Amino acid sequence: MGKVTFREERCKGCGLCIEVCPVKIIEFDEKLNTKGYHPATVKGDNMQKCIACASCARICPDVVIKVEK
Repeated sequence: MGKVTFREERCKGCGLCIEVCPVKIIEFDEKLNTKGYHPATVKGDNMQKCIACASCARICPDVVIKVEK
């Protein structure tokens, strides 16, 4: 099981991480960050489904995602 953390204030809501997640656990948050974007997030128990593949972190153009095993 992996753990994904997002630097939500730097996220510009491009959605690339959502598209590449093989287990489809990443989604846009309802709340806006200070830049006015809906940041990417993993909600609730979905984190348990993370396989720590780091596809999301590799594709993020703004380096806002950290993946731990």
